[in-house]
Amino acid sequence: MKRITIAIDGYSSCGKSTIAKALAARLGYLYVDSGAMYRAVTLHCLRRGIIKDGRFDVSEVIRALNDIHLTFVYNPAAKASDTYLNGENVERDIRTLEVSNQVSHISVIREVRQQMVAIQREMGKDKGVVMDGRDIGTNVFPEAELKIFMTADTDIRTQRRLDELRAKGHKVTFEMVKKNLLDRDYEDSHRKENPLTQAPDAIVLDNSDLNREEQLDFVLKLIEERKLEEA
Repeated sequence: MKRITIAIDGYSSCGKSTIAKALAARLGYLYVDSGAMYRAVTLHCLRRGIIKDGRFDVSEVIRALNDIHLTFVYNPAAKASDTYLNGENVERDIRTLEVSNQVSHISVIREVRQQMVAIQREMGKDKGVVMDGRDIGTNVFPEAELKIFMTADTDIRTQRRLDELRAKGHKVTFEMVKKNLLDRDYEDSHRKENPLTQAPDAIVLDNSDLNREEQLDFVLKLIEERKLEEA
């Protein structure tokens, strides 16, 4: 059976990672959370004091890239890969609101994007990969056989993210989370380097009223249709 590349783009907290993980598990594909890579770079800069009070020197961030080694290690309990920063599992640390508030600022830096995209392309060079992010279908894998663009109602996205953060013990409010999502939407869509846009051949998946099983069935049907077209 021919292995393909599946690119999933979309706004924050639309469930991109959830559906991408489920697809990878069902198909036996590699799953790569590209957003986790930018979050790990941001976490590194926060820990090193490069980001202070929301401000940073771009040249310091670029220099710090030489000290960053990213890997993904499969976690049997989670049935997905955890993100490792210089040998440390940082999967929990990169999901905080503090990192979320800064990651869009770090991800607009050209040198950061160039290094992350190079890693992403290397991971997907042999096909059989499901990758989610903001520019996967438009920049990282423009020739992907299947491209999905995910979206959902803003308040629904906010509530999902709020539930996720509170489940991890973070004390945040609905208003705080919504502002973060809207700010990130704007920054991701208006950045100079590979902004968040829907690829012309991407299929929109609005999951405002769909559960995970319904979303998975939707994408699996698209995959079967692609195979029939090739036949």
